[in-house]
Amino acid sequence: MPNLRMTMPRLLVLEAFLDEPECERYGLELAHGAGLEPGTIYPILVAFEAAGWLTSRAEEVDVHAEGRPRRRYYRLTAEGVAAGRAAIAVRKQRAQPGARRLAW
Repeated sequence: MPNLRMTMPRLLVLEAFLDEPECERYGLELAHGAGLEPGTIYPILVAFEAAGWLTSRAEEVDVHAEGRPRRRYYRLTAEGVAAGRAAIAVRKQRAQPGARRLAW
C-alpha cells in the first residue's frame, strides 16, 4: 500500500467515496460531498489515482448537446477501499480522548 500523507482534505475525499464505494463520481460532485473547493479536489484525485486507489474514465458525451464540459469519473479500486477505511480508522483512533497524538 502506498504511503500517502493523510491530510484532512484527503480524508474528507475518502469519506465521500466510501459513502457508496461502488459508485463512480466526478470531481465537482466529490468536492461538494467532501465540503471542499473544486480546486482542492483535483490534486487529491491525481495522487489517489497514482497510488492505485482510484481508476478514472472520461465521459463520452457530446459537449455541445449537453452544454457543459466533459466530466472525468472516478471510482475507488479494491485497494482504495481498503486503504481509505484503514486511514479513516487511524484518524478516528487518534481522535479518541486519551489517544497519543501523532503528527500527520
